[in-house]
Amino acid sequence: MNICLRPWIRLNYSMQCRNNCLIRFSRRGFSAQSAKPTQEFMGHAGVSPSEFDSHAYANLLQDCIHKDEPGRGKGLHCEILKRGGCLDLFGWNILLNMYVKSDFLCDACKLFDEMPERNTVSFVTLIHGYSESGRFVGAVELFVRLHREGHELNPFVFTTFLKLLVSMDCGELGWGIHGCIFKLGHESNAYVGTALIDAYSVCGRVDVAREVFDGILYKDMVSWTGIVTCFAENDCFKEAFELFSQMRMVGFKPNNFTFASVFKACLGLEAFGAGKSLHGCALKSRYELDLYVGVALLDLYTKSGDIDDARQAFEEIPKKDVIPWSFMIARYAQNDQCNEAVEMFCQMRQALVLPNQFTFASVLQACATMEGLNLGKQVQCHVIKVGLDTDVFVSNALMDVYAKCGKMENCMELFVESLHKNDVTWNTVIVGYVQLGDGEKALRLFLNMLEYRVQATEVTYSSALCACASLAVLETGIQIHSLTVKTAFDKEIVVSNALIDTYAKCGSIKDARLVFDLMNKKDEVSWNAMISGYSMHGLGRDALRIFEKMQEMKVKPSKLTLVGVLSACANAGLLDQGQAYFTSMVEDYDIEPCIEHYTCMVWLLGRGGRLDKAVKLIDEIPFEPSVMVWRALLGACVIHKDIELGRISAQRVLEMEPQDEATHVLLSNMYATAKIWDNVASVRKNMKRKGVKKEPGLSWIESQGMVHYFTVGDASHPEVRVINGMLEWLHMKTKKTGYIPNYNAVLLDVEDEGKERLLWVHSERLALAFGIIRTPSGSPIRIMKNLRICVDCHAAIKCISKVVRREIVVRDINRFHHFQEGLCSCGDYW
Repeated sequence: MNICLRPWIRLNYSMQCRNNCLIRFSRRGFSAQSAKPTQEFMGHAGVSPSEFDSHAYANLLQDCIHKDEPGRGKGLHCEILKRGGCLDLFGWNILLNMYVKSDFLCDACKLFDEMPERNTVSFVTLIHGYSESGRFVGAVELFVRLHREGHELNPFVFTTFLKLLVSMDCGELGWGIHGCIFKLGHESNAYVGTALIDAYSVCGRVDVAREVFDGILYKDMVSWTGIVTCFAENDCFKEAFELFSQMRMVGFKPNNFTFASVFKACLGLEAFGAGKSLHGCALKSRYELDLYVGVALLDLYTKSGDIDDARQAFEEIPKKDVIPWSFMIARYAQNDQCNEAVEMFCQMRQALVLPNQFTFASVLQACATMEGLNLGKQVQCHVIKVGLDTDVFVSNALMDVYAKCGKMENCMELFVESLHKNDVTWNTVIVGYVQLGDGEKALRLFLNMLEYRVQATEVTYSSALCACASLAVLETGIQIHSLTVKTAFDKEIVVSNALIDTYAKCGSIKDARLVFDLMNKKDEVSWNAMISGYSMHGLGRDALRIFEKMQEMKVKPSKLTLVGVLSACANAGLLDQGQAYFTSMVEDYDIEPCIEHYTCMVWLLGRGGRLDKAVKLIDEIPFEPSVMVWRALLGACVIHKDIELGRISAQRVLEMEPQDEATHVLLSNMYATAKIWDNVASVRKNMKRKGVKKEPGLSWIESQGMVHYFTVGDASHPEVRVINGMLEWLHMKTKKTGYIPNYNAVLLDVEDEGKERLLWVHSERLALAFGIIRTPSGSPIRIMKNLRICVDCHAAIKCISKVVRREIVVRDINRFHHFQEGLCSCGDYW
């Protein structure tokens, strides 16, 4: 080129750059005022205003990044545009980085599109900006564009993109990038290798991560920390610990991230002694002051059960951040140390540390556990003030407070207002209604949850099954069991335990045993549920066999286990075995008898006719006998017609609970059986004076998804004529088999003919007649009753089971009766 033309070309290029950049400057809409201090900036840089020095501007922009002065950086950008905008590529990249670091991503994108030229650094800088802003799709598109335009794929590019995949939780896509890295020979680079380890860690491929680590030529501290963290995060705790030991042997000192990962490995291995040793190592290097290390230490000590050491560690770490405060409050709440959780929350507020959504959720969990409604309301006011009431974690915790305090109306208000419902939201209201005893609403919400296509969890299924158990609706329970099988939740212990309980309480003890036998793993609750199930069905010997098997499996029995065992002995009349188990509780099982155990023993002795021993045992109780103890003795007195002792027992109960309806009724029945009608009238008069009403007898039966209820002499059922016809037929057939009415079961002063007519309209017989009509021939008939089945109905149903050749299961207030071929599972001991 002619040397004379060169100055003209440079001048023309300068003017073109100036014009183009001024156009871009006007499009951006930057204020001219922001460009005012130009001379001052340039003076500080030692640059003459008449000269354009790209390197000097780059230094000034770098200074803006370091000092976090984006406004000053924009002013410099304006000055650059005014002076022609002829930065070199290095300067443009620093300007782009300034916009990215200042979170002005839109401006960064505009600048990127208008840059006269771009290189790998330009692309990587903007990819980083997209990644930090959570715009992952845009970041991936930029990487594809970088590759298509033929820019260099260096270690910096691969490291940035692999970090992007980790942020997207798409580490498995690292396979494709790994191939490219291998082809270009970057697999031995420490930075690239560590980024690959992180990507494989996210997708759980620790084996490949180890291969990558072994292929790094010059391993640095970051590489070692990366592989230790990879194994610790994927529950390969032993391998993580071994790698940490190797790292120390080759001379590397652990950093804060290494310590945090190794503490997690100690926790996973339950190597709490080693964890304390590492704590000493962290103290020597002063890393206990680091937030990550401090929280890992708190996690180690709290999960080891040493909450006092955790508190001491908490006192020694910096507490300006919300994380350690939230962590300790959460751990206190989870360990049912609710007062400590609330106290720490108050200390946190005094320290002027602002709580976040997790802090509020944890302190509300403490309020829920301690049923502190007023405190929960105060925290709710605070939550509303700081604008966190719409956060799903906080709103779920608030709902739990109201649910545990029995305020389901308030809970449902929050549920309806919740904008972001998740499975925990639904579970909270379902569990709330189950605990309140409203199984119907719980099941209705469960169906709504499925209709909204919210994924049910083991908590959902176990709660829905508990609702079925409380309502004794077997068909619904079977349908939910089918759902658990489809979703594989039937393998969860908590769901299997709920299934055992549901089948047992719905009268299908064989299905309960089948679920129990098919469990791969059983916990204490599984054994207790099966023992209680057999006890409920009067199958005491089966319950004791399960208890013996439990001991063979080295599962330690609890207080609840022994309650089930003693209850089974009481229901089956196993007097000697029951006394033996009660005597050996302290010696063999290190369990001090509580009021429930004494209640079972009083019933066992009293029902067996040992009323004197029952009274003696009550006198030996080391604490005040409860209402249940005296009520058990009263029930035994009614059976054995001991009027004087029954009167004393009733008096003790009524001293503690004057409005107790069951005691008045038992006392009245006892007098009526003895035909002391004046005393019957006196008891009823007292009931009327106190406003105590007898609970009417009610029986119900499930048919085709509907529950049908019957009361004594009920004529309201749509099929009453057919039911009465069936009762007449049953009356005639049972008489032929030898059934003789027991008129003593009618506690009214009427003629025998009238008594017989009254016996045949008892609620359980009406339900039975309906069941024979409406249920398939040969299938079991299951009836539930809210009171104790009367002696005459018991005898009649035994005969009916022989006449209709069907199994009839009746659950009364105390237990189940299985009638078949003229016999009852209770052996007439009930």
